[in-house]
Amino acid sequence: MYILGMESSCDETSAAVVEYRDGVFEIKSNIVASQIETHRLYGGVVPEIASRAHIEAVSSITTEALEVAGITLGELDCVAVTTHPGLIGALLVGVNFAKSLAFANNIPLVSVNHVHGHVAAAYLTDKTLKPKFLSLVVSGGHTSIYVCEDHRTLREIGTTRDDAAGEAFDKIGRVIGMPYPGGAALDKLAYEGDSKAIKLPSPALMHTLDFSFSGIKTAALNYLNSASQKGEQIVCADVAASYTKAIVDAIVKQTSAALEQTGLDTLVLAGGVAANSHLRAALEKMCQGRGVKFIVPPRSLCGDNGAMIAVAGCFEYLGGNFADTSLNASASDEL
Repeated sequence: MYILGMESSCDETSAAVVEYRDGVFEIKSNIVASQIETHRLYGGVVPEIASRAHIEAVSSITTEALEVAGITLGELDCVAVTTHPGLIGALLVGVNFAKSLAFANNIPLVSVNHVHGHVAAAYLTDKTLKPKFLSLVVSGGHTSIYVCEDHRTLREIGTTRDDAAGEAFDKIGRVIGMPYPGGAALDKLAYEGDSKAIKLPSPALMHTLDFSFSGIKTAALNYLNSASQKGEQIVCADVAASYTKAIVDAIVKQTSAALEQTGLDTLVLAGGVAANSHLRAALEKMCQGRGVKFIVPPRSLCGDNGAMIAVAGCFEYLGGNFADTSLNASASDEL
């Protein structure tokens, strides 16, 4: 079967065609229209501008996705679209386009949770992967640990109580002058600094698997402001290295504890921050030490993309969870 996956939850418009045959997924096309250059002017995503950019791109990238895949609308078995969570205006563009496309062409439509989509990218990475496994989703809006009970069920056992790791990286990256997206630039700069130069609090909360990133952001900002007021030299590479290590160490600590508690032998890392080289390396080392299988998608599938939505949508289709014309979008984790 062929699934068209559509993603527009933030600042990337994406359409992809994925084929599902004999229990294996294959990407036939995965087109992504990025808005990074547009939002770089403002140092972050501007929701209204993102929504308008989705409107401009959604039709052309869908046509391109079908052409690259070499199929027609009539050959699609399902249209899958991200409905939640995300920026409400951006989501509505994708949802309304997908609804119109599906019902005008009599194609089944399914709703996909954006977080489930990120986890589903692992099935494109390791074709032998089957639930039950532990999944860590780290992105600009999420930092959560889940037990993947089956292909459609994620049970949250740890999460951030305030900001997400991706937002924390981007914020401090922007403050020290890194170009948007700050997290990606911070990742590279951290290799040039001393990770022990600045003492920062751990985002890992005690006696739980949860996180809190507001404290480390405040501590880093206080350090930068204090140094600036005193006329002290700020070594940006040291800030990047110390900040990155504190966040990565906390994520590894909580994930290791989650593996210990659940007894699971497979860890899936997903989400935009899964592209962070320091986090990937640290989690891989931890898993090797515990004898746990570590699966992380290639960087092209870590960010928002339609292929991951198509895979998650396929599981919704197989489960008979179809949407009708009343399908709507939601900015929260609940539709």
